[in-house]
Amino acid sequence: MEKSDVQVYIKGVGWKMELIDGYLRPTPWDKRNFHVETYELAEAGVQALQATNETEGHFTLKVDPSANTEQLNKYGFYYVDTLIEPACRRENLHIFNKEDIQLSADFDRDEVLEIAKESFKGGRFHRDFNIPDFMADQRYMNWVSDLIIKDMIVGLYFQGELAGFYGYANNKVLLLAIKKEFRQEGLAKPFTSHAVWEQFEQGEYEMLTTSISASNMKSLNLFLSLGFRPQGAVDVYHKLNGSLPVGVS
Repeated sequence: MEKSDVQVYIKGVGWKMELIDGYLRPTPWDKRNFHVETYELAEAGVQALQATNETEGHFTLKVDPSANTEQLNKYGFYYVDTLIEPACRRENLHIFNKEDIQLSADFDRDEVLEIAKESFKGGRFHRDFNIPDFMADQRYMNWVSDLIIKDMIVGLYFQGELAGFYGYANNKVLLLAIKKEFRQEGLAKPFTSHAVWEQFEQGEYEMLTTSISASNMKSLNLFLSLGFRPQGAVDVYHKLNGSLPVGVS
């Protein structure tokens, strides 16, 4: 399959969606996984919340952790995650070295997808009781597949074997996964620090940002050790108005 034959959805990378009714932004990268209309809310005002009662689908809303959630609860939104948003300036990056590691854009796509399949089990869609695990799994695998098509995945090799991958877009670190057989080898810091450095160099950026679930302390501690520092946080709420199709796989 040629790249031109594939419809690619990568949030925040060359993709603009018009607001519906001034409040709802369609998210086709989620619709394809859950088989219902999916949206993000542009704001948390009462009119925006009311629009979710008048439209069937699955909704995502991100709010300041200090926000009053009374209206969110009234309109059927439920908490799923808190995302911490660390950032690192080029001069603050700590590089960790290890023998026999290598970064490469040359990797087997199916191997990367297999790593993705078993690596992302704690995300907000896995924590959403309305989303079956197989749909949440598929969402992450489709996201990784999109990034591969866009040449935004780097393979992480140890002693010549694919041990993980790193995903990025512009100045954002998107994904990091280490194959389970390699998770006790002390690879996360050297792999990630070198991948971050290459991202700085490739885009000539002075600062990189990422987003980490507050429940993923291992990942948060990893990025803190590299020189990233939290810049803020958002609470994520979901809502399902209607139902997901039964028997879809």
